[in-house]
Amino acid sequence: MSGLQKNWHASYGSALIESAATTCYIDNVKLAWYILRRHFGPFVFSMIVITFIFLLQFLMQSMDQIVGKGLSLYVIAQLIVFNLAWIVVLAVPMSVLVAVLMAFGGLSASNEVTAIKGSGVSLIRMMLPVFVISVGVFYLLFLFDNDVLPDANHKAKTIMIDIRRKKPTFTIEPGQFSQEIDGHAILVRKTVPNSTELYGVTIFDFSDPQKFTTITAERGKVGFSPDLKQIIMLLYDGEVDEYNNSQVGVYQRVRFQHQQIVLKAQGFAYEQSSESAFQRGDRELSTDSMRTIVAGMQNDADILRGQVDNYVRQSFLGLMNPAPNRFVISTPTDSAGIFELTESRIASVSNITRSLFSSYDNTRRQIYSYRVEIEKKYSIPFAAIVFIFLGAPLGMMSRRGNFGVSAGLSLLFFLVYWAFLIAGEKLADRELLSPFMAMWLANILLGGSGLLLTYKVSKETVIINWEWFTRFVPRRWISDETLNELSRRER
Repeated sequence: MSGLQKNWHASYGSALIESAATTCYIDNVKLAWYILRRHFGPFVFSMIVITFIFLLQFLMQSMDQIVGKGLSLYVIAQLIVFNLAWIVVLAVPMSVLVAVLMAFGGLSASNEVTAIKGSGVSLIRMMLPVFVISVGVFYLLFLFDNDVLPDANHKAKTIMIDIRRKKPTFTIEPGQFSQEIDGHAILVRKTVPNSTELYGVTIFDFSDPQKFTTITAERGKVGFSPDLKQIIMLLYDGEVDEYNNSQVGVYQRVRFQHQQIVLKAQGFAYEQSSESAFQRGDRELSTDSMRTIVAGMQNDADILRGQVDNYVRQSFLGLMNPAPNRFVISTPTDSAGIFELTESRIASVSNITRSLFSSYDNTRRQIYSYRVEIEKKYSIPFAAIVFIFLGAPLGMMSRRGNFGVSAGLSLLFFLVYWAFLIAGEKLADRELLSPFMAMWLANILLGGSGLLLTYKVSKETVIINWEWFTRFVPRRWISDETLNELSRRER
């Protein structure tokens, strides 16, 4: 047991169990409160750990798009906060499974389950308070998934698009042309590290197609305006050479000792777009909005289907029963001409029919995509309930209340759950599986397995034999507590 579990068992838990053993009666309210308290700590701890892992994975995937853009901490914080929404939706069910495994595993390891059962409390009654809380978690998580997550996903997508459009910080390498400014090419012979000073500056200005301007200077300085929308260059001891295509033979040269050049710099400043700048996808809409879109698309699909049927029927009848006097056969060669016209008509009908069918299929695929997202908003939060019936019997069978075993079992079942979701979504997009079955198959299978395990454990004591697993694990990886328990069992 962990330190937290030992403290509770030594104080409130031991008093509760001893009272049950002497009076063969246990207060349902106190027992429910005690079991829920055993879940609270592991749930919070696993929620923090899982959220951190998902967030770290997101930052590693997006690092190449964020680093080197000169973004402010506020923009990066916005991006992280908005992406925390989908992380929470995935982390809550997994944390529920970890908490249930740790709580019931700890109760079983300390023989508290045996004492509680001895007082006449069944496994179902022990699971009842956790089940009630899981129903509340399911409802709150659905509201979060339906009302908060779509807006957070849309804002995160908008920020990411704006970040991709932002250019890196303006840099000038000595001896190399810099063409980051539209319509200009800048060449510098020498730069000073950690300074804005430049030496041997040459600027080619071809922004105006009617003029070609070359600016040279012995030295200069470069910097941005406060709003990062202009590059300001202060040049010293140079000249401006300008050739105008509209005035043949006219060439201007102006020498200067001090000159300020202002160039337009587009894309170097981070500019946040409005929320309406980009169209929302299926993961950025609520269930009501998606149902409205699906209803409109279904109506369009029905109309397209009717158009296909009518067009094919009318075209087929037109080919089989051509209008009278449409073709006049005067010589044998006219027969070949009629055949060519008919073949051309068949090809035209075939192309138009394929186009209508393609539009119909695209509409159907979009309908399935929206319906999958609707079902997903219910199925993922419902996993918090499914994992209660799966985690409680598994925790009692494992007789382990530590985080390592609980996290390992949770990761295994969550990977299975996630694999079913991804495979179901792919099959639903190809219309090989209904959206309901695609998103609920994992809940049905794991939930059914959990109910079966709950029934088996409630009827008899079933314990996972860890000795079989230790044969494939090096001894140095196994804790001393586990080795001592295995040795005791062997004796």
